[in-house]
Amino acid sequence: MEKKENLAFIDGQNLYMGTAKRERDPWRIDLRRFRVYLEQKYGIAKAYYFLGYVQETNEELYEEIQAAGFVLMFREHNAAMLGKKKGNVDSDIIFQTMKRMCKAEVPGKIFLVSGDGDYKMLVDFLIEERKFGKMLFPNRQYASSLYKKLGSEYFDYLEFVREKIGAK
Repeated sequence: MEKKENLAFIDGQNLYMGTAKRERDPWRIDLRRFRVYLEQKYGIAKAYYFLGYVQETNEELYEEIQAAGFVLMFREHNAAMLGKKKGNVDSDIIFQTMKRMCKAEVPGKIFLVSGDGDYKMLVDFLIEERKFGKMLFPNRQYASSLYKKLGSEYFDYLEFVREKIGAK
């Protein structure tokens, strides 16, 4: 794919659960190789990696994500609720995508890395606006049935490129 100014929005929890934490045959993504793959295969200039909230115990992970070339985005939480909430970033990804659309900050296409059905309305809108690249599902098991009607030109499975992006 020629170099474009495409953007990727990555649901970090969904990516992790669909690869390293999957029940059968778990595998770990090499974040540097994954970032290079996104750039070379899909022309992604900026990749936003969304995580639930900051935890001091994950400092090494955050450094690894940033060193690989991702822009790290955290979900804002009230400090009193940190232990009680899961890090659901769906609304943050939708908001950041729409914000960039409204401000005309999307010169290329939008790519989403998740299998979550919560993005279906966003995907439909981006297709209508001719701004959708693809949905990159971590694996078939994590692909919401809401996307079944999408043509195959609108999605890929990361498990099929495991040899290219998996940790050695």
